[in-house]
Amino acid sequence: MSLGESIDIPSPLKKLNLEPYDRVRIIKGSSTYEGVLMPKTEILGDDFIVIKMDNGYNIGFRLADVKVELVSKRSPPLIEGYKPLSLKADLPKVSVIGTGGTIASKVEYKTGAVYPSLSTEDLYESIPELGEIAIISTRTLFNIFSEDMKPEYWSAIAKAVAEEITKNEVQGVVIAHGTDTMGYTAAALSFALQQLPVPVVLVGAQRSSDRPSSDAALNMLGATLVAARAPFAEIVVVMHEGISDDNLIAIRGTKVRKCHTSRRDAFKAINDTPIARIIKGREIIVLAKDLRLRTEDRKSLKVYPDFDSRVALIKVYPGIPPEAVEWLLHAGFKGVIIEGTGLGHAPSYIFPSIKKLIDNGIVVAMTSQCLWGRVNMNVYRTGVELLRMGVIPCEDMLPETALVKLMWCLANAKDEYEVKRLMLTNIAGEIRPRTEYQ
Repeated sequence: MSLGESIDIPSPLKKLNLEPYDRVRIIKGSSTYEGVLMPKTEILGDDFIVIKMDNGYNIGFRLADVKVELVSKRSPPLIEGYKPLSLKADLPKVSVIGTGGTIASKVEYKTGAVYPSLSTEDLYESIPELGEIAIISTRTLFNIFSEDMKPEYWSAIAKAVAEEITKNEVQGVVIAHGTDTMGYTAAALSFALQQLPVPVVLVGAQRSSDRPSSDAALNMLGATLVAARAPFAEIVVVMHEGISDDNLIAIRGTKVRKCHTSRRDAFKAINDTPIARIIKGREIIVLAKDLRLRTEDRKSLKVYPDFDSRVALIKVYPGIPPEAVEWLLHAGFKGVIIEGTGLGHAPSYIFPSIKKLIDNGIVVAMTSQCLWGRVNMNVYRTGVELLRMGVIPCEDMLPETALVKLMWCLANAKDEYEVKRLMLTNIAGEIRPRTEYQ
């Protein structure tokens, strides 16, 4: 890997003959800091210096407030010294597909750089325990921030997973993904890949591998174990169960949500129980009963990779203007998921706008802003009126799962009536028959 190409540092530092990843000393008043000089960021520009300290954290200073000294010039990467592991031939084969995100990156500690890296060698080098679990092959589809994920990327991932399962005959697939939209992708794959013969596991990291509290290694270890050896064949997300490095959980792809911005246990099963618990990345304890079991029949896999992105998700709120709803009609949308209040309600003054959408062939479905529980539009008069208009109740589906499902239904159903039937059909565990108290 070539370091420093098209990588710049603040202009004042060039006069000191410094380069990115040199080791420097920062003197500010009576305090001294030492670390690796990081490249200039677009946000901070020429006025600041950022170093990566030995504890893995970055710290920035205004250049006008500090004195900078060179400690040592940068060293070459360590990765060139990697020695392949000797793997047992009878280990299960697992394919790891990279799409980007924190987990698909690596820190080179001599230079302090964090760079995209999802090669087989990198995984075995950084997590040697993987060599006891599976024979891994890696494939990078794209390397994007998860907020840049699009429905066409879901289609590409689904096709790539199907190819790994049917042509390469792997025992499981791991998808490295950014955490912010991982729930959307998990739901999308749950509808696109049906009658799976093996597990498909999405995994991410809340904290990058350059941080002492990183969850990347344990998450990848647990995800690989589930892909290689779990008795079930479902789309799941594997992440930390608690804040400590002990247990992970596998959550069904249509019932998972990221509920915290930064905690390692951010992912929760909504209106469902986790499918399994993974003890320290070493042992799988199955928790759920209604599971699709692993099978050797690769021909059972059904692939429906198409999605129609012309679907909107609207969160109703006090004072929402009717124009916000009617705009969808003029913008060419084909479906709308309303994230309503309580049991599935919306302000009555926007009912004419909702009816106008339905009368013009736009599919409208209702979810709730309350994560737990389910919509019941038969309780209050306003809910009954919406049902009579033709609004589809989405039971206990998450709003984002309903959004993805409607995109999938519009692309795969032959007509509007088929779309409505599919939205009310439990395809991938997105609708539970009843809400249980837990």
